Amino acid sequence: MRKGRVFYKGEFAGLIEETAEGYQFTYDARYLASPAAQPVSLTLPLGPHPFVTPTLHPFFDGLIPEGWLLKIVVKNWKISERDRMGLLLTVCKDCIGAVSVEGCDE
Repeated sequence: MRKGRVFYKGEFAGLIEETAEGYQFTYDARYLASPAAQPVSLTLPLGPHPFVTPTLHPFFDGLIPEGWLLKIVVKNWKISERDRMGLLLTVCKDCIGAVSVEGCDE
């Protein structure tokens, strides 16, 4: 399954994974141990347990472009608008804001 490394202000914060059951986000243990650790979203509070959802968590889905920019992404990268994980891993490496997502091969 596909995975992405989630960064908060440039620091590795955790992994977002596509699973057979849906999606899960888990904070990295080293990130949690840092005194400067902050949640990537208010809807994803700090903790060691994974956040499991049947569809892509709304916070991560909200990072994906919409409208005319989404159409450009779909056309240029040939990714379906319904492939939310594919879009997240492809275009959210340099998002506006504190959070970014990079694909990984782990």
